[in-house]
Amino acid sequence: QVQLVESGGGSVQPGGSLRLSCAFSGSNFERYTMNWYRQGPGKQRELVAEVSSGGRVYYGNFVKGRFSISRDHAKNEVYLDMNSLEPEDTAVYVCNADLRVSPDETLDYWGQGTQVTVSS
Repeated sequence: QVQLVESGGGSVQPGGSLRLSCAFSGSNFERYTMNWYRQGPGKQRELVAEVSSGGRVYYGNFVKGRFSISRDHAKNEVYLDMNSLEPEDTAVYVCNADLRVSPDETLDYWGQGTQVTVSS
Protein backbone atom coordinates (compact mmCIF):
# COMPACT_ATOMS: atom_id res chain seq x y z
CA GLN A 1 0.00 0.00 0.00
CA VAL A 2 1.29 3.45 -0.93
CA GLN A 3 0.85 6.50 1.24
CA LEU A 4 1.59 10.04 0.17
CA VAL A 5 2.10 12.91 2.59
CA GLU A 6 2.48 16.47 1.36
CA SER A 7 4.15 19.32 3.19
CA GLY A 8 5.38 22.82 2.51
CA GLY A 9 2.18 24.68 1.83
CA GLY A 10 1.39 28.01 3.40
CA SER A 11 0.66 31.64 2.77
CA VAL A 12 2.87 33.78 0.61
CA GLN A 13 2.69 37.19 -1.04
CA PRO A 14 2.44 37.55 -4.80
CA GLY A 15 5.82 37.04 -6.38
CA GLY A 16 6.93 34.75 -3.58
CA SER A 17 8.14 31.17 -3.64
CA LEU A 18 7.27 27.91 -1.97
CA ARG A 19 8.59 24.38 -2.11
CA LEU A 20 6.11 21.55 -1.76
CA SER A 21 7.28 18.09 -0.80
CA CYS A 22 5.55 14.75 -1.11
CA ALA A 23 6.84 11.79 0.86
CA PHE A 24 6.09 8.41 -0.69
CA SER A 25 5.90 5.38 1.57
CA GLY A 26 5.55 1.96 0.02
CA SER A 27 7.28 -0.05 -2.64
CA ASN A 28 8.58 0.70 -6.10
CA PHE A 29 8.64 4.49 -5.91
CA GLU A 30 11.00 4.53 -8.86
CA ARG A 31 8.35 2.95 -11.09
CA TYR A 32 5.62 5.47 -10.43
CA THR A 33 4.82 8.59 -12.36
CA MET A 34 4.51 11.31 -9.74
CA ASN A 35 2.11 14.18 -10.24
CA TRP A 36 1.07 17.39 -8.58
CA TYR A 37 -2.52 18.46 -9.04
CA ARG A 38 -4.30 21.46 -7.66
CA GLN A 39 -7.85 22.56 -7.06
CA GLY A 40 -8.62 26.19 -6.49
CA PRO A 41 -11.80 27.55 -4.92
CA GLY A 42 -14.68 26.98 -7.28
CA LYS A 43 -12.42 25.39 -9.88
CA GLN A 44 -11.88 21.93 -11.25
CA ARG A 45 -8.84 19.94 -10.35
CA GLU A 46 -6.01 20.43 -12.82
CA LEU A 47 -2.65 18.84 -13.43
CA VAL A 48 0.19 21.13 -12.41
CA ALA A 49 3.20 18.97 -13.21
CA GLU A 50 4.29 15.40 -13.57
CA VAL A 51 7.59 13.55 -13.59
CA SER A 52 7.84 10.06 -15.02
CA SER A 53 9.88 7.22 -13.63
CA GLY A 54 12.53 8.09 -16.18
CA GLY A 55 12.58 11.76 -15.27
CA ARG A 56 10.52 13.13 -18.13
CA VAL A 57 8.57 16.18 -17.00
CA TYR A 58 5.36 17.85 -18.09
CA TYR A 59 3.77 21.08 -16.94
CA GLY A 60 0.37 22.60 -17.25
CA ASN A 61 0.22 25.55 -19.64
CA PHE A 62 -0.43 27.97 -16.81
CA VAL A 63 2.94 27.18 -15.20
CA LYS A 64 4.80 29.25 -17.80
CA GLY A 65 8.24 28.33 -16.51
CA ARG A 66 7.51 29.33 -12.92
CA PHE A 67 7.41 25.85 -11.36
CA SER A 68 9.82 22.93 -11.36
CA ILE A 69 9.07 19.33 -10.43
CA SER A 70 11.76 16.92 -9.31
CA ARG A 71 12.10 13.60 -7.55
CA ASP A 72 14.65 12.05 -5.25
CA HIS A 73 14.80 8.27 -5.52
CA ALA A 74 17.07 7.99 -2.49
CA LYS A 75 14.51 9.73 -0.27
CA ASN A 76 11.35 8.58 -2.05
CA GLU A 77 10.20 12.15 -2.35
CA VAL A 78 8.93 14.43 -5.05
CA TYR A 79 9.10 18.21 -4.96
CA LEU A 80 7.37 21.14 -6.57
CA ASP A 81 9.35 24.37 -6.52
CA MET A 82 7.06 27.28 -7.19
CA ASN A 83 8.31 30.77 -8.00
CA SER A 84 6.63 34.01 -9.03
CA LEU A 85 3.46 32.91 -7.35
CA GLU A 86 0.25 34.66 -8.27
CA PRO A 87 -3.09 34.90 -6.47
CA GLU A 88 -4.48 32.58 -9.14
CA ASP A 89 -2.15 29.87 -7.82
CA THR A 90 -4.14 29.71 -4.61
CA ALA A 91 -5.34 26.14 -4.30
CA VAL A 92 -5.02 22.86 -2.48
CA TYR A 93 -2.07 21.07 -4.01
CA VAL A 94 -2.30 17.30 -4.02
CA CYS A 95 0.36 14.71 -4.72
CA ASN A 96 -0.53 11.72 -6.87
CA ALA A 97 1.31 8.54 -7.78
CA ASP A 98 0.24 6.37 -10.65
CA LEU A 99 1.61 3.20 -12.17
CA ARG A 100 0.13 1.32 -15.08
CA VAL A 101 0.68 -2.33 -14.25
CA SER A 102 -1.28 -3.77 -17.18
CA PRO A 103 -3.49 -2.54 -20.04
CA ASP A 104 -6.45 -2.91 -17.69
CA GLU A 105 -5.03 -1.84 -14.37
CA THR A 106 -3.50 1.36 -13.07
CA LEU A 107 -2.46 1.86 -9.50
CA ASP A 108 -3.46 5.33 -8.38
CA TYR A 109 -2.78 6.93 -5.01
CA TRP A 110 -3.51 10.38 -3.60
CA GLY A 111 -2.29 12.45 -0.74
CA GLN A 112 -4.45 14.62 1.49
CA GLY A 113 -3.26 17.86 -0.02
CA THR A 114 -1.58 21.00 1.23
CA GLN A 115 -3.03 24.50 1.05
CA VAL A 116 -1.22 27.23 -0.84
CA THR A 117 -2.54 30.75 -0.45
CA VAL A 118 -1.12 33.66 -2.43
CA SER A 119 -2.34 36.98 -1.17
CA SER A 120 -1.10 40.42 -0.33
